[in-house]
Amino acid sequence: MKPLIMILFTAAFLYRLFLTLLERRSFSNPIPANVRDVYDAETYEKWRGYKKEKLRTALYAAAAGYIADMLLLIFNGYARAAALFAGNVYNELFGVTLLSAIAGLITDIGFSWYDDMVTEQKYGFNRTDKKTFIADQAKNFIISLGLMTGLTCALAGIHMAMGDGMLLLFTAVLFLFGMLFSFLYPVFSKIFNKFTDLEDEELRRRLTALLEKNGYKVRAIRVMDASRRSTKSNAYFSGFGRMKTIVLYDTLLNTMDADEICAVFAHEMGHGLHKDTLKNQILSLISMFLLAFLLWFCLRTPGIYTAFGFEHVNYGFAVIIAVSVGMGLVSPLWGLLTSWHSRRAEYRADAQAVKEGYGAALISGLKKLTRGNFGDLAPSPLLVKLTYSHPTLSQRIAAIEKGSR
Repeated sequence: MKPLIMILFTAAFLYRLFLTLLERRSFSNPIPANVRDVYDAETYEKWRGYKKEKLRTALYAAAAGYIADMLLLIFNGYARAAALFAGNVYNELFGVTLLSAIAGLITDIGFSWYDDMVTEQKYGFNRTDKKTFIADQAKNFIISLGLMTGLTCALAGIHMAMGDGMLLLFTAVLFLFGMLFSFLYPVFSKIFNKFTDLEDEELRRRLTALLEKNGYKVRAIRVMDASRRSTKSNAYFSGFGRMKTIVLYDTLLNTMDADEICAVFAHEMGHGLHKDTLKNQILSLISMFLLAFLLWFCLRTPGIYTAFGFEHVNYGFAVIIAVSVGMGLVSPLWGLLTSWHSRRAEYRADAQAVKEGYGAALISGLKKLTRGNFGDLAPSPLLVKLTYSHPTLSQRIAAIEKGSR
């Protein structure tokens, strides 16, 4: 059993490596004519240098994580951690979860530092100081450890109470947890950022009118101080149902005009009108069932634990194997479907912006977003099919121009 799991674990890592190398090869692809004005020659060379450094760091980080995980598996490190917390199943699962979190922090923090404080700084994106970086890492560690421990304890409690009947109930728990996290995302955001009311009354009026015209109610329009950490731009809705809070990055306000910002939110509104969130929730439910099935399989296979030094089932280790090995192998196939569905949804949302009269503004806004975020203009078609949740910028512009005629 142990050699098989190590082989599967390696196969999942090699797939991630393949995607990284595929992205690296995209740098030599010709730029489509309709996006050649996004970067000038000098900026495009800068982009290539930036992407090379980012991918190199990501590759080293993935390799370091793989080596650390392999060493823990080879030398039964997780079983040793569980033994230090022996007493009951909850103590033991916490020992495994804590070791996994610490190992992830140790192998990742140096690369995260280099990525943010060196590469992002070198290319003019980083505004995070040392104090903020360290505070963010600490907050992320505590939050992720708490969430993972809570979910794993729920898995243990449900399985011990229901046995094989845990499959559907834990699927529901995972799904509801994801929904709760989405609902609480604005709360978590406030741990890392500050939010203020939008001061531009004309923009506030236009955004409110745009949403209310299509049946939505605007609870608030807030500006997030994203510039504390980066020059990159974004915006999003929060809230369930028809009541929405609009969140704008302050960097977006500094780079886009009112028409372009309205175009971005006409696009986001298109997702709501086409019920893309509901469709994504259905796909998420299926994904949660796949994960619950893998966990159920791990819990029914004692050889997985004895092969790695455990005397009995450890729920923390079951999560590690199901996620890193099971989902690592299932995700490429599942991702083909979900990525395809997501790209179709993006086209529909773009069409809504065109319908609202913002086609040209959306094109100029997307170009600004791509330029400001250093987006890839000519990714490999295979990479797009395998992993991209959005069509390429060139594909989106072509569709918008076609719909605007």
